[in-house]
This record gives sequence, C-alpha cells and structure tokens, in this order.
Amino acid sequence: MRKLVVSVATLGLAALGIAVPASAHAVTGCNAKWPGYDGNVRAWRDIDCQGELLGVTPGNDSNWNDGYGPFQGSDANAASSVMNSGYIGGKDVVAFYYLPNYDDSAYGCLKPGELYVDDLTRNHFTNGANMNDNIMSHAWVTASACAPGSFIS
Repeated sequence: MRKLVVSVATLGLAALGIAVPASAHAVTGCNAKWPGYDGNVRAWRDIDCQGELLGVTPGNDSNWNDGYGPFQGSDANAASSVMNSGYIGGKDVVAFYYLPNYDDSAYGCLKPGELYVDDLTRNHFTNGANMNDNIMSHAWVTASACAPGSFIS
C-alpha cells in the first residue's frame, strides 16, 4: 500500500509540473532590466521600466530639458520609473529633483539597495508633489545628503 501512495503522489506532482506553463517563470519589467551594479542611473517613460529608455549615465545631469547630457529635451517631466544601479559606497544615492540645477527645495532619493522604483506615481518629492512625470534633474549624493522621509521606493 505504501508503494502505491508514493507512486500516486509522484505521479500527481509530475502532472502538476507539466501543467505549469514555462512562461510563468519569466522575469519581466524592471526585474528583467536590472543589470547588476554597473555604476549608472536609468529612467524610463513608462512604469515598470517599460517604454522609451530616457537615459543612462554614471554622472549627474543638471537639466533634463536642455540639449546637453544623457537626458535631453523631452526627457524632462517624462519619467515614470527609475533605477539606481550605481556602485555601492560614497555617492551611491541618486537624488531626483523637481526643478533643474539640483534645486534642493524638492527632491526624492533612491538608495542603491532599493534598486529601482517601478511606479513613480507612489512617490512624492519633499515638497509633496508627485514624482511621476516630474523629474527635471538628478545628481549622485551620499545618503546623509537626503533628509529623513525623502527616500523613495
């Protein structure tokens, strides 16, 4: 009897394994686009790191609305998801600013361990404004440069 129970249980598990589609294990969105810590900040036009990749850079950009740097022109006020794949240590936090030129009257900070924010509609700048489609500049800073309550996730 014991052999019969084990055989039926094994057969049931095998059948269950066959019923699970292979695509159920596929990684999508921001998870699929995580490159590991490569020293860059990234931003996408749509949520979950979808749509147009607005820019990728290991540096700062003081104005996403100008014609210089990795973020230009229509990139300003267009990001709906962001990623921090910067190197750990030192200036490893990305501060995203509501205004150009790193105006610290309104910002949100993304720690490297957080990896990314897949939907900026859940986050607000320090002035209370929603972060979705409202980023004008960014800079690499230390965690101590960010006020309590300014970290986004």
